[in-house]
Amino acid sequence: MKRLLILEDGSVYEGTAFGADHFQVGELVFNTGMSGYQEVLSDLSYCGQIVMMTYPMIGNYGINCDDFESLDPAVFGFVVRECCEAPSNFRSDYTLDEFLKQKDIPGISGVDTRAITRKLRNSGTMRAIMADEGADVEAIVAMLRSSELMHDQVARVSTKNAFPIPNRGKRVVLIDFGAKNGIIRELSRRNCDLTVVPYDTDAQSILDLKPDGVMLSNGPGDPKDVPVAIETIRELMGQVVIFGICLGHQLSALAAGAKTMKLKYGHRGANQPVTDFESGRTFITSQNHGYAVVGDELPAEMGEVAQVNANDGTCEGIKYKKWNCFTVQFHPEANGGPKDTEFLFDRFLNNVKAAKKEAR
Repeated sequence: MKRLLILEDGSVYEGTAFGADHFQVGELVFNTGMSGYQEVLSDLSYCGQIVMMTYPMIGNYGINCDDFESLDPAVFGFVVRECCEAPSNFRSDYTLDEFLKQKDIPGISGVDTRAITRKLRNSGTMRAIMADEGADVEAIVAMLRSSELMHDQVARVSTKNAFPIPNRGKRVVLIDFGAKNGIIRELSRRNCDLTVVPYDTDAQSILDLKPDGVMLSNGPGDPKDVPVAIETIRELMGQVVIFGICLGHQLSALAAGAKTMKLKYGHRGANQPVTDFESGRTFITSQNHGYAVVGDELPAEMGEVAQVNANDGTCEGIKYKKWNCFTVQFHPEANGGPKDTEFLFDRFLNNVKAAKKEAR
């Protein structure tokens, strides 16, 4: 069965349908990872987006029940060059097509993903939608051009109620802006006694839980769309040890008086080089974001840029001076890799231990 991918600039790509037929307008983005498509599909930071994989064959090891970053994916569509219909892996429980149908996500294969990637690199991300063969393309393009992208992604994907993940270690509150299971996994591996709270939980309610540290998770969309979280972080800073990842990094920077900007086509993949100024090392990192902190706009008395992207020089990490807080744009919890920066979770807990010792 034929299916169309239609972009707001009027481009139309004809391919083969797979997955569901629930078509929604989304921001078309590309991911350069050679593997990890299951983690990409289940990463809530992709809420409201149509994701295209640049690697030519996707689905060759199927979908298993162990590697999800969330149980309810929020992507609006999936675009691949070739969809493998007969995966070969002892862990596989579903084909990619079966999984997308189960989760009501449309897919399209057989399109020139290289050409579309070049277009997005040159022109920036675009609004797009899939459609059945024979659809009124002219009307759909007009609809795309008049459509607004979502602004409530965090509210959609955050937990609605606080819940505990008990353990015997340090007490950590995880503010859920769309948290990946990988963050919970890494904190739990280090015996953290976790409480996961909704994105709009106020600072006093968090402090009432008597946390040793606060973790700010990843999440989708423009950080400026979550002013309630910016205010909460501003009130928490200086009162508790904080570690922020991805959207948590951007929200912290806004709370400290910096600015953020939308990137032309974002950083999405498992091969982004990040240079750390303190050590002089460059790490390979997993990333998924369309916005970045404007490092030059961070007030000098608040903090300093600690890491930058080696490709384009954008801010990848901040070390704060006034507060016991550090944040990174990339994903140290990356699953299925790379694992270069997992040590940052240990740094966070070392900061927690040092703060408790100092408070005695």
